[in-house]
Amino acid sequence: MSGSAPPAWEAGTVPDVPAAPPAAPPGPRVVAVVVAHQRRDLLVEALAALAAQTRRPDAVVVVDNASTDGTGEAVRAWAADAPLLVDLVRLERNTGGAGGFAAGLARALRRHAADLVWLMDDDTVPRPGALAAALAARAATGAVVVASRVVWHDGREHPMNTPRPRAGASRAERRAAAAAGCVPIRSASFVALLVEAAAVRSSGLPRAAFFLWNDDFEFTTRLLRHARGVAAPASVVEHRTRVFGGTDADPGERFRFEVRNKAWLFTRYRTLGARDTVLYGGATLLRWGRTLRRSSARGVLVRGLVRGLAEAARPPAATADVLAGLGEVSADVVAVEDAAAGRAGRVGAVAPLPPGRLPPFSVLLPVWAADDAALVHRAVRSVTADQELRPDEVVVVRDGPVPAELDELLAALERGGAAGVPVRLVPLERNVGLASALEAGLAACRHDVVARMDADDVSLPERFARQLPLLAAGADLVGTGLWEIGADEDDVVGRRTPPTGERIAPYARFHDPFNHPTVVYRRSAVAAAGGYRDLPLMEDYWLFARMIAAGARCENLPDPLVKYRVGADAAAGSYARRGGLRLWRSELRLQRHLRAEGFTTPAQAVRNVVVRGGYRFVPARVRTVAYRRLIARSRPEQLPR
Repeated sequence: MSGSAPPAWEAGTVPDVPAAPPAAPPGPRVVAVVVAHQRRDLLVEALAALAAQTRRPDAVVVVDNASTDGTGEAVRAWAADAPLLVDLVRLERNTGGAGGFAAGLARALRRHAADLVWLMDDDTVPRPGALAAALAARAATGAVVVASRVVWHDGREHPMNTPRPRAGASRAERRAAAAAGCVPIRSASFVALLVEAAAVRSSGLPRAAFFLWNDDFEFTTRLLRHARGVAAPASVVEHRTRVFGGTDADPGERFRFEVRNKAWLFTRYRTLGARDTVLYGGATLLRWGRTLRRSSARGVLVRGLVRGLAEAARPPAATADVLAGLGEVSADVVAVEDAAAGRAGRVGAVAPLPPGRLPPFSVLLPVWAADDAALVHRAVRSVTADQELRPDEVVVVRDGPVPAELDELLAALERGGAAGVPVRLVPLERNVGLASALEAGLAACRHDVVARMDADDVSLPERFARQLPLLAAGADLVGTGLWEIGADEDDVVGRRTPPTGERIAPYARFHDPFNHPTVVYRRSAVAAAGGYRDLPLMEDYWLFARMIAAGARCENLPDPLVKYRVGADAAAGSYARRGGLRLWRSELRLQRHLRAEGFTTPAQAVRNVVVRGGYRFVPARVRTVAYRRLIARSRPEQLPR
């Protein structure tokens, strides 16, 4: 072993928190997970390809599924002189692809503090730029799952590993994906799949009972039920299967697993909505028909069909039970699964931190051409120099070209930071709108906890010091009250006091329960709920409703901790934007979404369309008076200095 090369560890010898390799690349911590069984030579090729990446993974977990061909010895020998940190996990019994990926993911999350996990089989050989391209696709689209383009060794597209496009993807999702050269997807295979670790912590591991076949389909459709996934053609890997063929090739005895696992998926899990269940269920029946028709051993397939359906009548065993008795591997799996189950459907909450310990956090601030440079500078100062608790970074998204004065300010902030806080600029070539800009910004944030800020507002000094303890206690989303101000920040014209505690969810059936510029949330909770979606001036309400429906832990501080600028003439500024045909159309779309998700009852939906929709056509000055009387008190108490 060379003096500088990191060792290859084996289960039972690795410390709880292994040291990272020297000179770790900047950005998120990526751990590759390779599941191996009886393909020693191909596995070594795969490891060499990982080491040859233009952006290497920070660590590699190799899960040896009880191989008897010398796989373990080959990995240790290769790792002795490798530039990668390799963690060899040997399982005493073959748990199949499903068990292997569950074990590897648990290891990557619990022992290697992964932000992202790159999953692949031992016969997958990524080309040198594959990981870098996948990371770029994630950053550009905000996807929680990125699937690589899979080719055979001769360069042909491999029919076995074609991701399924997402039917009904929103215009914003398609546009964001297309701008990055990607395609929205609904599912993908475990052949070179980049996955957000936070999404796995919320949703759980692959279901080890599937053993093989459809484990990746169930896992990815579960993660992508309400979140974005993309196929990234620029990220290319070779799947060096023995033969070239698709999933409808004659499977022989293994057809039993295909039938059993698909039956489990369609009848026992809610990874697919009603429409997708019909689409994929119909496609499955057609594929089974083709497989039977083309098979030279139909009797074997018929027996597999009968046996698979019979086995599907019994519920699958829990992943922790399937992987019991495997020492540290079992402990890792139980820890990850228990944490996900403990959230009981909460989309992003995590275990509370020890008393007094606060999580690191980012501030996300979008700017565009209409923003004033002086007000942007004041907004940045208010979340950095003026704060009792300062953030760890400020991420500014430049939504398209901006005037020269603002461009100079952003360049200066990126060079020098603000009051010792680093400022990172995410420049978008064209104006894409608030929803897409925020998605790009979230993808660039280095921390799971993110505070929102608008470019012309002012945060009070105690804002983060009061919100972050609630995030540390396990909350997913925390908002506050706000002061409405005119052109001058001391010109108070109103106060908004949001609902708190148990009042938040009922209130959300008619009003947005959060003041968007005041919120601090977990990026993982936002991603698990599907992220921001294009809905003019209502993207925040639509996101918060989905988070509440998914069980996110939400809270509001009633005190105003942000000064929200409505302008010198509110009727011609902030409130004017709340009316008109465009907003009426957004309102109708919002109410359709809320009803389709079961968030509102039919009666509530009708009420909202009549009242909220009608409000869009009330004259702006009348709308201002009504809003102030119902939502924002016209004469608040003296503004604290």
